[in-house]
Order: sequence, then C-alpha cells, then structure tokens
Amino acid sequence: MRPDLDSYALIASGKVRDIYRIDEQTLLMVTSDRISAYDFVLSTPIPDKGRVLTATSFFWFSHLGVPNHLAGGPVDERIPASVLGRSMVVRDLPMVAVECVARGYLTGSGLLDYQATGAVCGIELPAGLGEASRLPEPIFTPASKADLGDHDENITYDQVVDLVGADLAADLKAATLDIYGRGAELAAERGIILADTKFEFGRDADGSLVLADEVLTPDSSRYWDAATYVAGKVQPSFDKQIVRNWLTGEESGWDRHGSDAPPPLPDEVVARTRARYIEAYERLSGQRFDEWPGAEEAM
Repeated sequence: MRPDLDSYALIASGKVRDIYRIDEQTLLMVTSDRISAYDFVLSTPIPDKGRVLTATSFFWFSHLGVPNHLAGGPVDERIPASVLGRSMVVRDLPMVAVECVARGYLTGSGLLDYQATGAVCGIELPAGLGEASRLPEPIFTPASKADLGDHDENITYDQVVDLVGADLAADLKAATLDIYGRGAELAAERGIILADTKFEFGRDADGSLVLADEVLTPDSSRYWDAATYVAGKVQPSFDKQIVRNWLTGEESGWDRHGSDAPPPLPDEVVARTRARYIEAYERLSGQRFDEWPGAEEAM
C-alpha cells in the first residue's frame, strides 16, 4: 500500500515544484501542473505538464549517464498514487548556489547583454550577431540564484569563482558544457535545436558534482524545431511561449507592467500548450507520453 502525500512533511514550495521529506536521506520532488509567466503563477494549470516535465527529466537522466540525484524510479513504493508520474524520489544533497547556463544560440537575456556590451556574461562575441544567431561554440553563462519571485541575474565566470572557488567553478563550467553538448547532439538527431539550457548541481559526500533538479526539460531549456529555424527572428519554442504570446496579445486585455495578476487562460491556449509540451517529450525521447505512468492512478 502506497503512502499518502500527507505522510510526508512539505519542506519547500516553488512556482512549479513542491518538495517533501521522506526521511533523513531522501526527498520527494513533486512537479505540479502550475505554469508561471512574467513572475506570476497563473491561476490556470496546464493538465499533465508536471508529468511531461518529470518524464523528460527521467529520460535525460537515463540517457546522459552522469551522476544524478535520483534515488528511485518513476514507479516507486514511496511515491503516493496521487502524484505518481509527476514525482521523483531524490537524494537530499547540498546544492551549489549557481544556475549553470549553457548557450549555443543567442536569444533572451543573452541577446540583451550582447546588444548592450558586445559580450554575454563577460564573454566577448563576434560583431554582427542577432536574434537566434548560432554562436561559434557553446558558452557557459552562469546566473546567481534568486529568491522566489525575484529574477536570476547573469554573472561572470570570475564572479562564480568568487562565490564557490576556482576548482568548483572550473568543474561547473566543464560539466555544464559537456552535458549541454550531449543534449544538443541527441536533440539534433531528432530534428530539434537545443538553443540554451540551465542546470543545477548538488555535491556528493566526496565533493563531486551531482546533476539535480530537472534536466533538459522544456521549462529549463529553449528547444526550437530545426525544420523551421531561421536566424534573425524569434523562434517558436517548445515551452510556454503560447501562453506568453496570449498574455501579451490584445485578446487577454492584460497589462503585464501593472500589478494585477494575469487573467485565466482560455481552453484553446491550455490545449495547445499541453500539446506542445507533449510533442517535445515524444520527439526527444522517442516514447509515447500516454504510456508514462500516473494517468489512471491519479484520477
């Protein structure tokens, strides 16, 4: 008989994930269907989003073959039936206070940094690059971890050294670029561009790095369809871009610069967003999402 979720103590709750303590060594990380945009958690969830993100992380943890925080599989007697398919049993590790970002293409905050300084996180780049330009080689562009509700801020490699020391900074950079390269290679084989991604790392008892949290999901990564990629314009991505576009369009009537929370999402936007997340998982993994555990058990 599986435990009930109330059997565990809730120790942290973020925009998307809730973390419960199982025992002194292990945690239960539950990924909800909540979706955030422009620093708001929206009132309308995206059905199955948490299961998609969990399925994607499990796929990548298995494919990458690097040390990770998993302490159980997707079906585990410690996972309550109500959250099966959207939960990971993980080791409780001390986390490194750096968001480890790798970029192979120029967009988002990296593009803004480049337009202002000619560099990203202090890394000088060639002149003439624009939206969605492919970089000469992937770069490590870390960020400081912000408190819930605040923005992560891009920092330089030297600042990472100041935060964690030279040896750990070098290990973080090497691991980030290595894992990004592995992910980008497989994604390319599936017709998808991995434009950028962010990782989080914990430390094992011997001090070695352990890949933790989510990995290479549509929430932590920018994925573009290689078949429609054209440098110089914003690319449609396999994430919540559909939600962002609706919120900033005339139909929503919402002022993103005001203090009011965003309005509820229309059913059509919810359905298209759900389908986009599932498409990303199925194309990357080569597996059917309807075979992932949790659909019937959680009903």
